[in-house]
Amino acid sequence: MKNQSRQENLLYLVVWGLLFAAPLLSLYIRTVSDPHISFNWSEVFTVWKGFAVFLLLFLIHNFLLAPLLIHQHRRMLYLSVVAVVLAVFTVYQCNDRPEPKEWHHHHTPPPMEEADHHPSRPDGPPPRQFRPEKPPHIIGEHDILAVVVLILMFGANLGTKLYYRTREDRKKLLELEKQNLEQQLEYLKYQINPHFFMNTLNNIHALVDIDPEKAQQTIVELSKMMRFVLYEGDKRGVSLSREFEFIRTYINLMQLRYTDKVKITVELPHEPPDKTIPPLMLISFIENAFKHGISYQHPSFIDISAGVENDKLHFLCRNSKAEQKPMEQGGVGLTNVRKRLKLLYDQSYSLRIQDDTDIYTVELTIPLL
Repeated sequence: MKNQSRQENLLYLVVWGLLFAAPLLSLYIRTVSDPHISFNWSEVFTVWKGFAVFLLLFLIHNFLLAPLLIHQHRRMLYLSVVAVVLAVFTVYQCNDRPEPKEWHHHHTPPPMEEADHHPSRPDGPPPRQFRPEKPPHIIGEHDILAVVVLILMFGANLGTKLYYRTREDRKKLLELEKQNLEQQLEYLKYQINPHFFMNTLNNIHALVDIDPEKAQQTIVELSKMMRFVLYEGDKRGVSLSREFEFIRTYINLMQLRYTDKVKITVELPHEPPDKTIPPLMLISFIENAFKHGISYQHPSFIDISAGVENDKLHFLCRNSKAEQKPMEQGGVGLTNVRKRLKLLYDQSYSLRIQDDTDIYTVELTIPLL
């Protein structure tokens, strides 16, 4: 029910309402046009009884069977269950039809001897002809028609669902493309913000006199980050190795600002599998940890780890809290990540944020492509 749109349910309601209203309207028109015909509710109830069976099967197919094919893509299970439903319906249809009227009388031919001794008289009644008895019907034309109507009804239901599903996917795709464009602007002005670059450049400036070689290396790492943001950030997916490389570079640059009181632990696979991930998906959580988890007066820590299992990425970020106040779960960066996760993965991802007194924890699990 959750996967169906209101317009789809309204369409079904209108169609079935018209079907059940049709026998009432037909009988009303006949009674108005012919005064000898009276309004007979039993005739309407008989038609409604047949419609009710189809309505029940439609509801079963719409809410139980069709989602197996449309949403879960379990084709064989769907076909098997539909075949069973059609078989049960056929048996019901054959057993529920009224008994056909006898179209002939059962007569046995007279014995040959009797026929020889009693020849037909010309003035007598004509001899009765012998008609062989027909075998009983197993399935009639009406039953076949009912099964065909049921199959067409299932097909129409699937077609309607596919139409609304395609329209919903197209709407999500347009929204995702728009969201990606907004994300790129947001990353440039927020995640890799001027404040970060100012601090990094100040650190590089200080290293020029102390350790010129390290200062040059830091400039190279900073240029790598900018190249990744500008040329990889607008793609729909980047390799895990590129994403992890970006995270390591970011953390290395951030470490230039802190003393040994800040303990930073990073555990990222050095040879991750050949899978892709939406670019800059994890950096918001890491930046949030540096923004709210580092204290210049007290010892603090940040633990970052990631692993791949069963084609899923498991990401964990834990950090101390510099001040005794709730972390900004509704900040711009985290809000954008939540929206992006919803658009990309719908219900197939898991995001758990735990805001304790001294520790802030983020656990994210997403499927890899």
